[in-house]
Amino acid sequence: MAEATQSKAFAPKDPPKLNPPKDTPLSLSHLAKCDGTTPSYPTYVAIKGTVFDVSGNTAYAPEGSYHIFAGKDASRALALSSLKAEDCRPDWEDLADDKKKVLDDWFTFFSKRYNIVGQVRS
Repeated sequence: MAEATQSKAFAPKDPPKLNPPKDTPLSLSHLAKCDGTTPSYPTYVAIKGTVFDVSGNTAYAPEGSYHIFAGKDASRALALSSLKAEDCRPDWEDLADDKKKVLDDWFTFFSKRYNIVGQVRS
């Protein structure tokens, strides 16, 4: 029963048709270019190293309320429910279990709405 509940958790009202996840390696410097400010680049947000294409959502555009996350691995900020620039960074392993649960919930939320286009690599 828990698995059925989990599969419906955070499901959008009208689920988008998503492409199969990609494992394309992306550097942090490339990810930074995908912040919505350069028309020739898509808009990406990474969570726990997984890169999501959020290009179609104006909330991540330069004037959007979540633009702070665009072009970054925003794992820590999402786990902390923070919109502070200094929290938009990839380290999250040291957080308390309740914050890790919040981050896992954000990952689930994104994975049901946005295409996975790659993985951040050092």
